[in-house]
Amino acid sequence: MPVFPQKLLLVLLVTSIVPGCAPRSAAVPQAVADQSSANGPASPTDPVAKKEFQLGDLLAPFTPPALPELESNVTWIDRPVVDSIERLREQQSHGKPTGTVEQALAARNDSPDANDLICSVLGRLPESDAEIEKDATLVRHTAMDMKSSNPLMGSSVMEFDIATLTSVGLFSFDRDFQPFASADTVVSWQSSKDRLYDKVVMRDDLTWSDGRPITAHDVAFSFRVIMSRDVPIPAVRSGTDQLKDVHAYDDHTLVYFHKESLATNDWNVNFPIIPKHIYEKSIAEDPKLQVSDYHTKLENSPVVGGPFRIVERNFGKDVVLEARPEYYLHQGKQVRRPPHFKKVRFRIITEHSVALLAMKRGDIDEMILQPEQWQTQTKDADFHEKCTKAFGTEWVNFHFIWNCKSPYFSDKRVRQAMSYAFDHEEMLKTLLYGLYEPCNGIYHKSSVWAPPDGAPAYQQDLDKAEALLEEAGWADTDGDGILDREINGKLTPFHFTVLVPDIPDRIAICNLLRECLDQIGVKCDVRPLEFTVLTERGRTHAFDAMFAGLGTGTDPDSGENLWATGQERNYGNYSNMEVDRLYELGKREFDVKKRQEIYHQIHRLMYEDQPFTWLYFRNSYYAFSKDLRGYVFSPRGPYSYAPGFDSLWKHSAH
Repeated sequence: MPVFPQKLLLVLLVTSIVPGCAPRSAAVPQAVADQSSANGPASPTDPVAKKEFQLGDLLAPFTPPALPELESNVTWIDRPVVDSIERLREQQSHGKPTGTVEQALAARNDSPDANDLICSVLGRLPESDAEIEKDATLVRHTAMDMKSSNPLMGSSVMEFDIATLTSVGLFSFDRDFQPFASADTVVSWQSSKDRLYDKVVMRDDLTWSDGRPITAHDVAFSFRVIMSRDVPIPAVRSGTDQLKDVHAYDDHTLVYFHKESLATNDWNVNFPIIPKHIYEKSIAEDPKLQVSDYHTKLENSPVVGGPFRIVERNFGKDVVLEARPEYYLHQGKQVRRPPHFKKVRFRIITEHSVALLAMKRGDIDEMILQPEQWQTQTKDADFHEKCTKAFGTEWVNFHFIWNCKSPYFSDKRVRQAMSYAFDHEEMLKTLLYGLYEPCNGIYHKSSVWAPPDGAPAYQQDLDKAEALLEEAGWADTDGDGILDREINGKLTPFHFTVLVPDIPDRIAICNLLRECLDQIGVKCDVRPLEFTVLTERGRTHAFDAMFAGLGTGTDPDSGENLWATGQERNYGNYSNMEVDRLYELGKREFDVKKRQEIYHQIHRLMYEDQPFTWLYFRNSYYAFSKDLRGYVFSPRGPYSYAPGFDSLWKHSAH
């Protein structure tokens, strides 16, 4: 299964999950196919003429050399092609379980030792296929619906989880963020010695769910779709835009041409793939890939290349996936490992209390536990009859984003004052039940990219907050108890709104911010919003402050799209020329130690500037059904790295 890199997982984590089948047809609907030929192209002199769509119009002109010429002039270095399950099996062979299955299932997970027992015993791969329930259904909990089934359009954790199961990918990475090509899809991967070219030979036994072969031409086409101005996919484009071209020399041979020799090139080649024969005629009519009748039908019944396909989609209720035999069988022979599940159902339950009841009944197989649920609602026999729970360190941080172009937060002294005003201890100990770690910046302390001498996380200091606000020109000049200052010739009170996802624990944190600021003469309104509305407000910078979260990327350069000046996902309009310079330097530095120091400097600069008030790292706290096995925790969660869902399985009772 594909596991996509940092550019896809650095998303706005505004939820706690952190997210009848029509016949398939490769044909473009005749009305769509005939429209352009019947009407002809719009006249360039027509004042209302729509600009004609151009595939790959963000790319500079480039003519790839002939393959024999390239082969003769380039020194190639073999790169790893890995069977991810075999790699995990080999890693697990070096460690023994710390107890028996019976002991692990009986443990209540009330200590680190109990957690180690559960993870070491129940987080393992099966010893033999006889242990696996062959026709099992995995029921996952999600608190949000899927907006798009197209892997290029993913904007939430749920969409990425589904894409992991339904999409075809050529590259992946392990729990230590080391990249490799997937043995499921790739025969060989080579990089040029100067790191300007990557050559991949794909397997010839890959098929789309409509029976058509998956080829190198699909990969090249997908690249051009990503690099088309009218296709709204900034998350996927980040990093991919460092490629000069992706050229298919035949059905199975691909060469990636890089603009520069960069340390990030291994990640830039990893992007979602869509079927060329499905989209090449329809994209000009609907570059958003979601508006036309043709693309709307594909949303519910997409043509996919991964081990699962979508067979049912009930909005607000669930999304059901079914294993594709043609993924692991080719011409009657097994060519890949079959999935451990016959079906995977994503069940949408927005209320966490309702989800926990479903967990206890055995209606779902896993869910993220909120701090209160972990500490007070999962210790009784009612929970442990069918469930267990486990945790691991995860590099997901939550924060307040300050819009640095807002008249309130353009001064870093004000942003620092916000961080000093907030009661971090009350949040961590009371609202989050002491389960989460304080956060002092963009990198987790256990990451090599975090400075070893990192400054401490902020603590509440109302005197310092007031002093910083006074330095920045905020004072109560009219005696109404609210700080004010002159902005554009008008006396303006310090009264702003913080946007927050409509989730109780997130709202509680924002209410705590409101209470803290009220003590120093700053008025803050808390406004809960639905996920898609909140995301759009962030994308358009239509906010003063916002509560959000970010998952970790596989490479620190992933942050450039979030914090470098003018970047598409720089929601808070942060700008620091030295940070911009360091990001440019970091992607060009191959020496690991020197590269680490570059990102250490970025961490320190952003700590000083406080474009975010960093609040906490959310560790992974999960409930699992007792018959679920193979969850392996990493900085990206219990199964969010290669081999991802491949490692999960249900124990057979027979």
